[in-house]
Amino acid sequence: MLCIRTSGVITFEGKPLPNEPYQVAGRGIVHVPEGRQIFADLTVYQNLMIGGFVYKNKKANEEDIERVFTLFPRLKERRDQFGGLLSGGEQQMLAISRGLMARPKLMMLDEPSLGLAPIIVNQIFEILKEINQSGTAILIVEQNANKALAISQRAYLMVTGRIQKSGASKDLLAKENISDLYLSGAV
Repeated sequence: MLCIRTSGVITFEGKPLPNEPYQVAGRGIVHVPEGRQIFADLTVYQNLMIGGFVYKNKKANEEDIERVFTLFPRLKERRDQFGGLLSGGEQQMLAISRGLMARPKLMMLDEPSLGLAPIIVNQIFEILKEINQSGTAILIVEQNANKALAISQRAYLMVTGRIQKSGASKDLLAKENISDLYLSGAV
């Protein structure tokens, strides 16, 4: 879902963000949407090249593709396969990799674990942690609160768009039984 600002100003690195999504990507912000939304009729390679559109430098894009293939070796095996033929986990890997192709300063992910097997969720979250440790800020909207808290530094627990609790992730994880909070309606 695309959100359009109707009022106010959103700033990043002290400067207002432009209105056009491609200009936002050019500022170093990418969005990995819920449901992956890869290009099903394009190959893995073509999807990745689209992600690198900000850099009209084929050599730089090829280097970035090799970097994402290091993070997600399965995609290298599937390089020439159409995106629509990938498993759900492989599609999520491709969606994240497509975002990385823009060399983001900030990567926003919407429900990266949605519909994935637990083993794939663990792999995805470990790679997100690695991406963050390499210098990319990550903002995750995720219903698997325990998994998100385990890899994040700060958290905001929300219900129907309202922040109910916030703080250092490790503190929330240690002090709160997250599932109880959600089930009780406190969060």
